[in-house]
Amino acid sequence: MEKLAGINRPSATYLKAIGSIVWKDLVTELRSRELISAMLVFALLVILIFNFAIELQPDLRITITPGVLWVTFAFAGTLGLNRSMAVEKDHGCLDGILLAPVDRSAIYFGKAISNLAFMLIVAIIVLPVYSILYNISLFNPGLLLVVLLGSTGYAAIGTLLSSMAVQTRTRDVLLPVLLFPVIVPVLLAAVKASGGYLQNLPMNEIWPWLNILIAYDVIFTAISFMVFEFVVEE
Repeated sequence: MEKLAGINRPSATYLKAIGSIVWKDLVTELRSRELISAMLVFALLVILIFNFAIELQPDLRITITPGVLWVTFAFAGTLGLNRSMAVEKDHGCLDGILLAPVDRSAIYFGKAISNLAFMLIVAIIVLPVYSILYNISLFNPGLLLVVLLGSTGYAAIGTLLSSMAVQTRTRDVLLPVLLFPVIVPVLLAAVKASGGYLQNLPMNEIWPWLNILIAYDVIFTAISFMVFEFVVEE
């Protein structure tokens, strides 16, 4: 029993540390509304620009929808990642979090979950607005799964790279330069899988892209988990 208790206590402390970071980020954002507001304004602006710039037939709108959606998510997500870590750095909170007596990986998972939550909140608002403007129903369970998988991969690697970029004076420029080349497989697979669901393609054509998203999420979450401590110490 003592051994089991010894095993459970560290794991409970670890999960509590992750939960505390997530809760802190959500409560802070609920009070300020700076991050979500900026992401939403940017995302809705992109959708409106595409809506007025591209006048297509209804059957062609389905073809461009995956690209427009993931361009919107990618740029809004990058803005959110940058602001999330910049706020911690500018207010001196990042140093305080790093001094906490918890494993550094708990900090990574807490920030990654927070960033994922912000991206999903934006997606929840963007999808209905897009459906209304383009007269396309996006309430497809498969499409929602792709949004979840793609956002998870984006938040996983984005949190690591934003932690690295925030230490520099050119963080606003450096993060996209670091992030976009690495995130290309996620965006490509997400666009293809989203298009497959919207066009009602057979699952044997969609599964390869879903497998890429799942493999990316697992691999880069594991990599970020292993190297986060060394990144924040530099």
